[in-house]
Amino acid sequence: MNSVSIVLKIAVGFITSKFIALFVGPTGMALVGNFRNFLASTQAIATLGFETGIVKYVAECKNDTAYLKKIIATCTLFLISFSIILSFGLFIFSDLLNILIFGKLFQFAFIFKVVAIALPFYICSLLLIAIINGLGCFKKVIIINCIGYAIGLFVSVLLIYELKTQGALMSIIVTPALLFFVSLYYIQSEIALFDYIKFEFFDRSVIKKFSSYSIMIFVSSIIGPLVLLIIRQNLFTKVGINAGGFWEAITRISSYYMLFITTILSLYFLPKLAESDSSQQTKKIFFSYFKNILPVFSFGLILVYFIRFQLISILLSQSFLPTEKLFFWQLVGDFLRATSYILAFQFYAKKMTKAFVMSELLSLAVLYFSSIYFVSNFGFEGIVMSHCITYFIYLIGLLFYFRKIVFGK
Repeated sequence: MNSVSIVLKIAVGFITSKFIALFVGPTGMALVGNFRNFLASTQAIATLGFETGIVKYVAECKNDTAYLKKIIATCTLFLISFSIILSFGLFIFSDLLNILIFGKLFQFAFIFKVVAIALPFYICSLLLIAIINGLGCFKKVIIINCIGYAIGLFVSVLLIYELKTQGALMSIIVTPALLFFVSLYYIQSEIALFDYIKFEFFDRSVIKKFSSYSIMIFVSSIIGPLVLLIIRQNLFTKVGINAGGFWEAITRISSYYMLFITTILSLYFLPKLAESDSSQQTKKIFFSYFKNILPVFSFGLILVYFIRFQLISILLSQSFLPTEKLFFWQLVGDFLRATSYILAFQFYAKKMTKAFVMSELLSLAVLYFSSIYFVSNFGFEGIVMSHCITYFIYLIGLLFYFRKIVFGK
């Protein structure tokens, strides 16, 4: 079922990318990239990184009804209240946000008002899915995701066809907000949700338990997208807005084949690393990944490089042909990224919060400063060169940090 879900997600992504390419073009693609980064940070702020914590604590106390009510009531009431406050801010400052995200040449302030209205539904959807996941109803989570992809395809195609760039932007927030109603339907068959969400069950001590998750999410899901947003704005200024569209296009293509790596790591290797109780055992897991997964992935990357023109033609349009120049450095960078991910997942497996935060901050700093340098000296190809150099340094840093495991006897 998970494989079907992934294939469906990739297929929907392909079709949506094609519609954006045909009806919006490189300029619209660049604006969509900016908005995605903004929305990723907004979502992370609104959820405060509670999603992972909800899954963990709901799973641990699903047989303890009294404490489960505290977890669900506290998280739901707290995050709904916070998201409503955040929505007011988005609505009031929509004009300012339009200038910061899209620039003075584009008038999309109303998009942020749509975000303000949809955000509480979006956050509730994420909450409900996290609760369902924590309850161990994995099939229902996959079904919800599949329904979400189907809704996303219909909404995206319709809005992009009718409203072009405005529709592409609106579809990014409308689709996950609509998923709230699907999630609500499925959770009702597991628990009487409204019997759990009562002020009498609110417990401040629950909020403290989620602080470590908030720290990790703050770095990866708030600072990360903001850095990408700043980098893309620099690309607009130095090279032009179309260059941002080409970068967004290669990033989308990259995200499709990287699903192969992230899914295998999450489903198979992360539990193995979490269960590992010795350096020798962890080393075997690392090298199992290097031996069995990386060669297959490398072959796939080589294949992608040789069919890059066909991919651009099939997934995008002729106006995106300059994207071809970005493939080499992107693919090399993605190989280094895939190589480093198995080491980075050790941070999650062993809850190494400080090490995770430091590695993320350092890699984001390298990405930012290297992108400024390479874009200034090599044009829009510099953006993927900085991607490559960032993951080269990231990999070297992780190998050094875990040297006793990787190189030890």
